[in-house]
Order: sequence, then structure tokens, then C-alpha cells
Amino acid sequence: MTTATNAVSSRREPELLGQTVVLIGGSAGIGLETARRARGEGADVVLTGRDPERLERAARDVDARSTAAFDATDAAALKRFFDGLADPIDHVLVTGPGPSYVPLLEMDADQVRQALGDHVVLGLEVARAAAGRMRPGGSLTFMGGTGGRKISRDLGLASAATAVLPPFTAALALELAPVRVNLIAAGFVDTPLSASYFSADGLEARREELRTTLPIRRVVGPADVAALAVALMTNTALTGATYDIDGGQQFVS
Repeated sequence: MTTATNAVSSRREPELLGQTVVLIGGSAGIGLETARRARGEGADVVLTGRDPERLERAARDVDARSTAAFDATDAAALKRFFDGLADPIDHVLVTGPGPSYVPLLEMDADQVRQALGDHVVLGLEVARAAAGRMRPGGSLTFMGGTGGRKISRDLGLASAATAVLPPFTAALALELAPVRVNLIAAGFVDTPLSASYFSADGLEARREELRTTLPIRRVVGPADVAALAVALMTNTALTGATYDIDGGQQFVS
């Protein structure tokens, strides 16, 4: 039984064979790890990012089909990128900017607009630019978080920004159909972006805290999120939904 099962598994056809995956923010962290996972499932990958040198290193790492260095929050540059793609695409993952933690009374009007709208505006601009290039049944996946679901003075407007993403995702799924739209809500993920919020000692202390308190008894890594992202690409019954991946962090923090 075991030998037969292993033989069948070894002959499994890659689930993204012949498909193209675009990673907006694909030069590091979750985006790069998803590119690596998608390549393992037979996909061609296209990476975008702001830093040309880091992007080139990432492209060599995963043997990317192509790269494009630009600021994804620049709507005109985003449109030029998608318009310039030679072939149709199947899946897009948008990792987006990290949260901003500023006390409410210290924020000016522009900071409030940015905190509340950054992820929604970016998601909408990606959807608008990519829609005409995507094959039916393809997918658009956004990144959100679970940490902002609890109200805290330290989080500022992050909780409000977190709350708007699930209904935005669901509404966009109806408009983009048959392209599917989903949201990944992550807790702490051990990436360079997460590390940027801590000192070296603070980061290791946070990791140790999570190892001892999370129900999974380990820290969530980018490979964990990449596995979920690829699952959302390959399962064509999934759309309009939010998928948590935080190792149980929201229940014990």
C-alpha cells in the first residue's frame, strides 16, 4: 500500500503547470517564497519590486520568467506593467505595504487616508490593471492580518484598516468573476519586513514568545503562507473569502 501510494504521488502532475503567476512584491519574504512554491508546481513567475538589485537576485533564485522594478503604489506604473505583459496571466499575489502604528491623535489627515486606504487602493488598482490580462478561473490574492482585529492604543488605525479588507475582497470577487479574489490574513510571519519593526534583541524575544505561547509551538514562516497562497491559486472553488494563518496567535495574544 505504501509503495503504491508513493508511486502515485511521485507521478503527480504539477498543479500550476503552464500557468503564469505574478508576484507584486516578489523580491523577498512571502512574495519570493510564493514564487518559489509556484515554480515547484510548474508555473512561470513574474516578479515585481522596488529595488532592482534585490529583484534581480530573487529572479535568479527562482528562475523567474521576467521582472519589473517599480513602485506598485504608482497607478500609472502598475498599468504600464500589466499592459506590457506579452501573454495572459493566471494568478496575482499582492503582498503590499506593512501596517503603520501611529497614535490616532498624532496623525494628520493625509496619514489617516493612507492608513485606511493603502491596501484597498492598491488592491483596486491591481485588479483594474490586471483584469484584462487574466484568464477565467485565475485568482487575485491579497495579504492582510489578524493582529489588527483587537482594538489597542498601540495599533492606532490598523484595526480599522484590517476590518475593511474582508468585505472589500468579497465585493471585488463578485465584480471580477470568473477571476477569483481571496484574502490571506496572517499574524506574525518571520520575514525581513517583520524584523524591521524590532531591534535584534526584540526580534529574538518575540520569536521565543511565540514559540512558547502559540498552539503550534513554532513561529509562522513565509513558506507556511506561500503554501496557502498556492492552495488558493489551485483550488478553483475558493473566492471572496478570508483565510487566517497565524498559528493561533489571535487566540492567545
